[in-house]
Amino acid sequence: MIFRSCAGGVVFHDEKVFIMQNEKNEWVLPKGKIRDGFLASETAMERVKEEAGLDVEIISTAGETSYEFYSFSRQQPVCNEITWFIMEAKDTNYVVNKDCGILEAGFYNVDEAIDMITYSQDKSLVSLSYRKFLKLKEKEAILV
Repeated sequence: MIFRSCAGGVVFHDEKVFIMQNEKNEWVLPKGKIRDGFLASETAMERVKEEAGLDVEIISTAGETSYEFYSFSRQQPVCNEITWFIMEAKDTNYVVNKDCGILEAGFYNVDEAIDMITYSQDKSLVSLSYRKFLKLKEKEAILV
């Protein structure tokens, strides 16, 4: 089995979260493989920028997920281990990068996005990340 380290972002703007529809018609979060010499946080921000054109700031870590699939091109199973970051977008101006296999994307109300997201662990990740995001923003407002 091939093990790959990946990183991604759970991107919020106000009460909305950014999700994308890939070429398999799955609703997912932006993520990608960590290349040699790069940090997980750098990879996550780079993937959000590349796949969606969004300028983001990392607010906190969100946790880790993993999943396995069979790679027909490699003729063996692959396990992706993803480190997630809670991010805040400076605005909601995004660009769908079709070259990355993205068909559609957008900022959706969190409850609506959770209904749309394909995989249950991503649904849980968005739900938990949103609660943490709100707490962090509340603390930030108190400190200001």
